[in-house]
Amino acid sequence: MKLAELIAREYLSDEIVLQDDQSALSTGFFIEHLARCRNQLAALDPPGPVGLLADNGFDWIIADLTCQELDRTILPLPTFFTARQLQHALDSTGTNLLFAQGKLPTAFTHFDYRGPVAGTDLSCFQRRRLCSPVSLPKNTGKITFTSGSTGTPKGVCLSHAQQIHQAQALSQIVNIETPRHLCLLPLSTLLENIAGIYAPLLSHGQVIAPSLSEMGFSGSALTAPRRLLNSISRHQPDSLILVPQLLQVLVGAGESGWPVPENLKFIAVGGSRVAGDLLLRAERLGLPVYEGYGLSECCSVVSLNTPHNRKRGTAGKPLPHLDVRIDNGDVVIRGNSMLGYVGQVTSCFQDEIRSGDLGNFDSDGYLTISGRRKNIIINSMGRNVSPEWVESELLANTGIAEAVVLGDNRPYCVALLTLRDPALSERNLTDWVRRVNDGLPDYARLRQWLVLPRLLQEEEGLVTGNGRPRRDVINEKFTTEITELYRQRVVA
Repeated sequence: MKLAELIAREYLSDEIVLQDDQSALSTGFFIEHLARCRNQLAALDPPGPVGLLADNGFDWIIADLTCQELDRTILPLPTFFTARQLQHALDSTGTNLLFAQGKLPTAFTHFDYRGPVAGTDLSCFQRRRLCSPVSLPKNTGKITFTSGSTGTPKGVCLSHAQQIHQAQALSQIVNIETPRHLCLLPLSTLLENIAGIYAPLLSHGQVIAPSLSEMGFSGSALTAPRRLLNSISRHQPDSLILVPQLLQVLVGAGESGWPVPENLKFIAVGGSRVAGDLLLRAERLGLPVYEGYGLSECCSVVSLNTPHNRKRGTAGKPLPHLDVRIDNGDVVIRGNSMLGYVGQVTSCFQDEIRSGDLGNFDSDGYLTISGRRKNIIINSMGRNVSPEWVESELLANTGIAEAVVLGDNRPYCVALLTLRDPALSERNLTDWVRRVNDGLPDYARLRQWLVLPRLLQEEEGLVTGNGRPRRDVINEKFTTEITELYRQRVVA
């Protein structure tokens, strides 16, 4: 199924399909823009994927659905990637054609301007000396780069059909008629792409996609929370997708008097573990929060809580078309596996994906994720601690913006913290850490911590696009500070 065909068939010509902070696009005009972009792209002959480097908005969606219509491979490029990461993505995939917003980064002197992209405000650029075609798995429709812990993230290959199949499953289990979805995450994030564009359109809905800067983001960091809250209040969406840090913002605002929009029916939250206390506070405010779990290698969402199947503190039940099992503590998924990684032949067409995440099922079939196996801290006494567990408890305090727990091969755990609320006093922070410690076993308790002067998100390369800490990089950057924490007197 092609989404453009479905929209042309199912929507009335004057129905609003897309909206941003400035304007709206009806079905008729949307189909016209798609046709113009399609005709131009069909006439462009450079081999390889089409790169897309753009902010959230109409243009991103038009370019994406045009490639879907033409069965062209698209390479969405995160705007928060470094120049080195962008270069790696383009070169490793053999991308010769690039649709971009505004001027290209200075590193891209080997791409020449070809003209405007019809039906959009994007510009078309072509590599001066074409790359030789790169062998990609058959039927690759999209290459999504995971924001891992290194400067050369992996490219996950997915087919167009896989993505639509996944979106159909999400549309059915969330089950909101004609939803209005407000995109808060970058559209280059596979989760927002599939669950925030495709799933609402399959439900005859409306996609609201303001630019990230209009909603208070700078790169991947939220620097103006009030603009985000104003956007949510203004658009009154039915659904949102959040990472835990954004849920913190909504909960903190709600507790400070921000009126929770009455239209909200479904807020999916994922990316990392969420503290039970934060979820409980969200419920008290009337925020309809549903935890989920997923990974790009399985076409995004793997399991999800829904209004009809929900258990707080879990990642919900697996989507109906997926088979999820636990093998020696590891979560293993079968059913909609990626086609493979770019440049890794041995990764192609696997029957199942070993996620690297630790988890378990309860007696009712709900999945709980406890952390990443590779992140497990083994202290000098031989006890295992999942840092994500402790971090989620710390982050239940909305005054704390970021928390990174450390302690591998050390006698106890320590933490690096950044604050969202500068008014959070040292005494209040100490009281909060002690409260968190009261709920932890002795080997997982924090004995010392350091408040950093600026957000990790504001420094290049320290966190992933969805806010997860790059632990190896953080350990290296703050070696001196971490060493000093273990020299100081234990305070908690």
